Amino acid sequence: MARPRSLWPFAGLVAGVAGLLVSYAVAAALAIREAPVPAIAETVIQVTPGNVAETAIRFLQRYDKPFLVVMVVLISLVLFAVVGAWSRRRWWLALAAYVVLAALAAAAVLTRAGTGVTDLLPVAAGFVTWVVVLMALTEPLRRAEAVVDSEESGPTLLASTRRQLVVRGLLFGGAAAAVAVGGRFLGRGRRQVEASRSLLRLDGVSRPRMPVGANIGVEGLSGWATSSHDFYRIDTAIVTPTITPADWTLRIHGLVDRELVLTYEDLIARGLTDAWVTLNCVSNPVGGDLVGNAWWSGVLIRSLLAEVGVHPDADAVLQTSDDGWTCGTPLAALTDPDRNAMLAVAMNGEPLPIDHGFPVRTIVPGLYGYVSATKWVREYEVTRFSDITAYWTQRGWGERGPVKMASRIDVPQQGSTVAAGSVQVGGFAWLQHTGISAVQVSLDGGSWTGVDLGRVPNADTWVQWAGTLDVAPGDHVLRVRAIDENGEVQTSVVRDVLPDGATGLDGIAFTAKT
Repeated sequence: MARPRSLWPFAGLVAGVAGLLVSYAVAAALAIREAPVPAIAETVIQVTPGNVAETAIRFLQRYDKPFLVVMVVLISLVLFAVVGAWSRRRWWLALAAYVVLAALAAAAVLTRAGTGVTDLLPVAAGFVTWVVVLMALTEPLRRAEAVVDSEESGPTLLASTRRQLVVRGLLFGGAAAAVAVGGRFLGRGRRQVEASRSLLRLDGVSRPRMPVGANIGVEGLSGWATSSHDFYRIDTAIVTPTITPADWTLRIHGLVDRELVLTYEDLIARGLTDAWVTLNCVSNPVGGDLVGNAWWSGVLIRSLLAEVGVHPDADAVLQTSDDGWTCGTPLAALTDPDRNAMLAVAMNGEPLPIDHGFPVRTIVPGLYGYVSATKWVREYEVTRFSDITAYWTQRGWGERGPVKMASRIDVPQQGSTVAAGSVQVGGFAWLQHTGISAVQVSLDGGSWTGVDLGRVPNADTWVQWAGTLDVAPGDHVLRVRAIDENGEVQTSVVRDVLPDGATGLDGIAFTAKT
């Protein structure tokens, strides 16, 4: 007679899911950021080589971290089912597997910045849930297998056991889900920060002042200013750090005359500066969209560094985020009197969105984000490049990360069909802190023709460009290049984004029809 072997993996699966839900509930209720699954996912990010990480960002873009979390969960589900199957004959092996899984989760939690013993409570709660639920679900299975060979009672008992297991599984799963929802409701993490952000009133933050002529008026071309919602986000945080302004501090130390620790109120009291600044990610390919332009408000970093007295032998600042991420920033870029490098507290006239670094982040025009744009910033160590190795540089990326000149075609789109005759073309070009003086386009390999540029308030933003071409019916290829304020022409040499940004000219193919 068939034995209920397939029910053992089901029991392991239910126990595993219940443990994950309970661990999440404990983390949410106690405002512990590092629940086991996110901690493991972040550890995977930590050990991923730079070229692999770049490939993931290129293909998955903003979905890279959700994809990773889903993969961690799916692998966990398979392991839970295997543990359930093991528990049929070797309960000690299932228990040992739970111990190993809990130990791996605990190690992942403790590798994160600022964690301690209390951060292991979600792991402990999940482990206890795994053991208790698996014991409760497998107890009727053991009784059933003891008598399943009985011709009279076996089939009846087997059917009853299946029903009992399903009922218990639903009860345990539902209870765990309810606990998770309750933990989320009781949690004082993100909800508390969202509430403090909504109540925050920042004196000195002005509404965005849109430059006249910045939008050049081409249909299908995205706006010169990027909304906070549409602004790209690239970072290593699986779970977004949640910090209230009252809990935030910044420590400036290292090769300085005097150490400085700033509270949020201290920072705001030093006076705010507003500026349009375009940011772009080093992983942005030629023609890519990992770039955005926003109105930032914050305190100039050079004034803070002057306050602490930087030693003459320093050439770098090691920035550290609340989640432990680090980057090395050229000191010269932070002290440049002509550059609006700032500790930003507002974006587009509102307090920073949580996902974009609330309450404080770093903005440095002219540098890629991986060496400058620290979200949830907590620490500045004035130092030397020779003495530090930051997060991305130890994974093969360049040390200083100046942005490269780039241009992009947005209209017409790749593979589109347009009406032959006068065809409007348009896009963006940028080289922050140097500026763009001209943009040229070439149709089907012909001569380069200048196009019109929008007006910009400073050299730290991108510029829209537009032109009209006489296009005959047929298939065509359009290319674009920029020229900076120093007269340098954008290179056509194709280089990958690794180690310090892509180069080459954007080109699109389209068809014109009568």
